[in-house]
Order: sequence, then C-alpha cells, then structure tokens
Amino acid sequence: MEDKEFLSTIEAARVLGVSRITVFNKIKKGQIKAVKIGRNFVIRKQDVLEASGAIISEDNKRVIEKVVDKATNEYKEAFQKLGNE
Repeated sequence: MEDKEFLSTIEAARVLGVSRITVFNKIKKGQIKAVKIGRNFVIRKQDVLEASGAIISEDNKRVIEKVVDKATNEYKEAFQKLGNE
C-alpha cells in the first residue's frame, strides 16, 4: 500500500478483504469512520488498519490495559499458583 493518508472504498475493501458494499455497510453502522466528499467516501488509512485489526487504536489499548489490570488484581493468587506449576 502506498503512503497515502486516505483510501477510497475500493482500496479499503481490498485491504480488509471484503466487498465494497461491506465497506459501505460498515461506514453506515459506524464501524469504519469515513468522510463523504461529493458522492464518494474517503477513509483514513489509519481507520482501515484499525478496522482490519492490523493495529490497535489508543482507545482500545487503554481498554485492554484496564482489563489486564483488573484480572491481575482479582486473580493474582491464581496466576501465581499457575506460574508455579
């Protein structure tokens, strides 16, 4: 993929391995952020990569950290016992 900041829906569909219609549906559902320019949508490359799971957004990183911290605090003894086996 070139070093472009924005991708067309066709390019996004290729990256995600889905049809262009699926990309439109994901935009409509708010699963992919897009900007409408005239009759076409453009999607930030970063948003496409996040939607594909190739990268993790900062918001998702914070959620993951909270879940890991909670599990560590709640199951600390169990994790220690499992580590000793």
